[in-house]
Amino acid sequence: MCYYACSIYAGTAEKYGKPMQKTIFRISKMDCPSEEQMIRMKLSGLTNINSLDFDIANRQLTVFHTDNYDQIFQRLDDLKFDTSLVNSVAADSYESGNTNKERKLLWQVLAINFLFFALELTTGFISNSMALVADSLDMLADSIVYGLAVFAVGGTMARKKNIAKSAGYFQLTLAVFGFSEVIRRFVADETVPAFQTMIIISILALIGNGLCLYLLQKSKSKEAHIQASMIFTSNDVIANLGVIAAGILVYLTNSNYPDLIVGTTVFFIVAKGAFKILKLSK
Repeated sequence: MCYYACSIYAGTAEKYGKPMQKTIFRISKMDCPSEEQMIRMKLSGLTNINSLDFDIANRQLTVFHTDNYDQIFQRLDDLKFDTSLVNSVAADSYESGNTNKERKLLWQVLAINFLFFALELTTGFISNSMALVADSLDMLADSIVYGLAVFAVGGTMARKKNIAKSAGYFQLTLAVFGFSEVIRRFVADETVPAFQTMIIISILALIGNGLCLYLLQKSKSKEAHIQASMIFTSNDVIANLGVIAAGILVYLTNSNYPDLIVGTTVFFIVAKGAFKILKLSK
């Protein structure tokens, strides 16, 4: 789940009549889109920041800003992600990204994720498959993150925090419900899930995630949050394959245990994502 917000724009250097600076920080504990989102929220109140460029693979953050970087470094340090300064130089040239194009792309990916959330949730209950239900909530988690990215653009800090808090508690509530249902089904003598539905719907979800990857790659965007979205969607493909494998094992063993085990694993991922989202609201 990924965690992804659109770039922060606080105006151009010309607007402030000050030279633009390019400062690079190394953030050792930044290893997924959730940390990226936390950093964006932490820095969103600083009006001297023009944009943020994340390189999660190399654990680096490039900040284009005016004035000095002291406040930026202090806020990063408050997150306890082991932040250090790499360098800070004058930005000879700088151009803002095409936010409208990226916003449209995020809307498309959000719509696909939400569509498959509804499909997997419905068929999951119909087929008695907790793995499908769990995977649907994973798709919902993606939709929430994309929604945060779209709706928080141009909003106030308080609005962004309220959105994050509501989304986090909602996702956590669903995860708790999922865990309790899995425990109940482990104890009770439940009907074996319909493996055919598990496999067919998961294949469709796999196609949906493949379409998301295609749209993200087609954009040819080098923006870090779009690149992170591709990584996050690739991880969703793994979850889809897990549900397909669970369906095959249900068929081979005539047992609901493979379904419950995969469901538990995905619910854990959803809960972990919810806690990370809630951190954004603090």
